[in-house]
Amino acid sequence: AVDGLSAGSQVTFSGVPSGQVKEISFWKPDPSLVRVRISVKDAVPILEGTTATIQGSFTGPSSVQLDGAVKGAPAIACPAQNPEAACPLGVPVIPTKAGGLGALLSSAPKLLERLSTLTERLTDMLGDKNQASIAGILANTNRLTDALADRGPEIAATLAETRIAIQKAGIAAEQIGDLAETTNGVLADNIKPTIANLNKTIESAKKSMETLDATIGDARPGIQAFSKKTIPEVGQLIQDLRIMSQSLASVAEKIDQDGAGSILGSPKLPDYKPGKKK
Repeated sequence: AVDGLSAGSQVTFSGVPSGQVKEISFWKPDPSLVRVRISVKDAVPILEGTTATIQGSFTGPSSVQLDGAVKGAPAIACPAQNPEAACPLGVPVIPTKAGGLGALLSSAPKLLERLSTLTERLTDMLGDKNQASIAGILANTNRLTDALADRGPEIAATLAETRIAIQKAGIAAEQIGDLAETTNGVLADNIKPTIANLNKTIESAKKSMETLDATIGDARPGIQAFSKKTIPEVGQLIQDLRIMSQSLASVAEKIDQDGAGSILGSPKLPDYKPGKKK
C-alpha cells in the first residue's frame, strides 16, 4: 500500500532530503503491486543493501525513506546477465520494507483477534461480575479496530487505545488468578509458566507504550523529527505486542483444547487439626 504518497512526495536518504516521487502506477504484470518511480540527486549513494520505506506522518503527507546502505558496497545496478529479471523496466529496483507505523497497523488486528478469542473463553468461566469486566475488553478492542481503519490523524488516538487494550489484557490475566481463589483451587502447574510469561509480556508492552508516549510528546512538528525519534520505539512496541499476542494465544489454545478446567489444579484442602477426645 502507498497510502499518503503522491507524485512530488519527498524522498530522503538517512533523513536528508534527496529527491522526489516522479510517478505512481500499478505494476502491469501483477496489479496487486504498485510501482513507485523516484528521482534522486546524482550524489546520493544508492548502494547495494539500500531499502525503501514509505514513512507515514501525523503532521503531513507520507514520504519515501531510503536507508541501510553499507559502506564500501557497490552501487545498485542492473546485472550484466539476465538483466530483465532484476530490472524489468531497465532501471534498478530498490527493495522495500515495512515502515514502523505500517507494521504497527498491520499487527494490531491480529492482536485484537486473539484478545477477543481469550475474552470469549474467559467469559464462559467467570461469574456475572467478572463477565462484565471482561466484556469491557472486547468493547475496547472493537473501538481500536475502528480507529485503525481511519489511519492518518487518527493514529495518535489509536496508540492511546492500544495502551488501554494492554491494560485490559493485564486485568484479564489477573482475573485468571482470581478465578482460582474464588473456586477454592489453584492454577495448574502446566499453566503457571504460561501465565507468568503473559504477565511479563504485558509489563514489557506497558513500558514500550510509555516510552513511545513520552517520545511523541517531545517530538517537534515535522516528519523528520517524528521519524528519527519514534521509529525505534514503535519497533519495540510492535515486538512486544507480537510476543504478548503469542502468550494470549497460548492461554486461549490451552482452554480451547482441554477445557476451562485445564487451567485449575486440585482444590485446596483444609488444614487438618486433630480434635480433643471427650
